[in-house]
Amino acid sequence: MPAYNSIFNTDPNVPRLIGNFPLLPLRTKTRGPAYVLPFPSPPLPASESPDPDSESYDIVDEILALFRANTFFRNFELQGNADRLLVYGIWFLSDCLTRIKPSATYRDATKDVMNLALDTNFAIPGDPAWPLNQMYEPPRDRHEAEQLRQYMSQLRQELATRLLARVYQDTEDKPSKWWLSFTKRKFMGKSL
Repeated sequence: MPAYNSIFNTDPNVPRLIGNFPLLPLRTKTRGPAYVLPFPSPPLPASESPDPDSESYDIVDEILALFRANTFFRNFELQGNADRLLVYGIWFLSDCLTRIKPSATYRDATKDVMNLALDTNFAIPGDPAWPLNQMYEPPRDRHEAEQLRQYMSQLRQELATRLLARVYQDTEDKPSKWWLSFTKRKFMGKSL
């Protein structure tokens, strides 16, 4: 059975690319270079996503939806540029989950995960520390590299916020064991 690919690969609106990394629109309040999608009406709880057909559905919703199913795969066939963003999001979510301790309260986990999300010293495509440089083209110049770093930072913050809402959906005293059970799995055998 093949891994699940992004539905944004077939989007008729071609996203802006830096190298071959897409800058897809996000539904976020975090400042950054991403085009901002409208929030659903009526508003949804933070732990829920809109339907994939909705104009408010974004790549962050898809990463969260496909994370648990895709972590079981060691191979992943890229079918488009949106898959590159999906792969990065899954790797980042894995890192976030390893920061959440089984006994951590929502407040403690938020501090640890948001510190990871706000850290600006992370690898981007083209850096020697990037896990799969053969699949990603580097930015052409420093301006593009900085713009990509800002977009990735915006994405990381939004992913962290929505992940915490799901992991602590039932109670703020302890995280969901169903999410933490994926802390030891490595998508494609790699991590950030």
